[in-house]
Amino acid sequence: MSKQVPIDDSAVVEGVDDDGVHQITPDLAYKRLAIVNAMFFGTPAVDGRTKPEWVLIDAGLKGTTDMIADAAADHFGADTPPIAIVLTHGHSDHVGALEALLERWDVPVFAHEAEFPHLNGTCPYPPTEPRVGGGLMALTSPLLARGPINVASRLHTLPADGAVPGMPRWRWIHTPGHTPGHVSFWRDDDKTLIAGDAFITTKQESAYAVARQRPELHGPPMYFTTDWDSARDSVRRLAALQPELAVTGHGRPLHGEALRRGLTTLARDFDKVARPKHGRYVEEEEKGRR
Repeated sequence: MSKQVPIDDSAVVEGVDDDGVHQITPDLAYKRLAIVNAMFFGTPAVDGRTKPEWVLIDAGLKGTTDMIADAAADHFGADTPPIAIVLTHGHSDHVGALEALLERWDVPVFAHEAEFPHLNGTCPYPPTEPRVGGGLMALTSPLLARGPINVASRLHTLPADGAVPGMPRWRWIHTPGHTPGHVSFWRDDDKTLIAGDAFITTKQESAYAVARQRPELHGPPMYFTTDWDSARDSVRRLAALQPELAVTGHGRPLHGEALRRGLTTLARDFDKVARPKHGRYVEEEEKGRR
């Protein structure tokens, strides 16, 4: 069974709810798509004539194409495609609608080069591990698509200087572990973090917890994480930033001292509260140390 770092409800950032799109800073919003979040960066449209520039961060589950496109149209105006799509990683719950969205939007896609084999049709992700976490989501994880998808014609490497295309004053941080090319996005100005699945704020292994969305700090989803040493190091790297606001791929955004305190605890106690005791990838790491 996984453990968690409990978080007080007061740390949750609900934001302004506009038809399911939660505006949490003047230029950052998210929409929950069943079990996963998609994020929107850019200032919302203020009148029908304005065509804001905006960026989509991650692309949800397969079947959520209309939900994402309709939310974007409501938020930024009709016929206003993003200037780019940036990905934290390429798991199917984060890129499920990507191919269909690219049929509507002729825009570039940016990801870490280590994710390219899963985004250019080369190879799938490793199998999931249903024995970890003790929940229905984990048990049914073998049903999740492992890819690959093929968006090679639109795919670009994130800039080597750390810049994030279409997101001035943000930088990307390599946070591997959940996947080899997982990245998070960070803005120094207001200490805002888009963590993807480097850590999350719900117990993703449990269908009950996912439905309830009670705020808790967890490591990355156990059933799809293959490198626990790197995952621990990534959480410690993000905790050291001392974010004021964190938006994650699963669960509700958190802010303030409760977030920082909880993230520090998660980083310190990662091997006790986040790393599973058993599972093929834990066992492979242990064999590698012998």
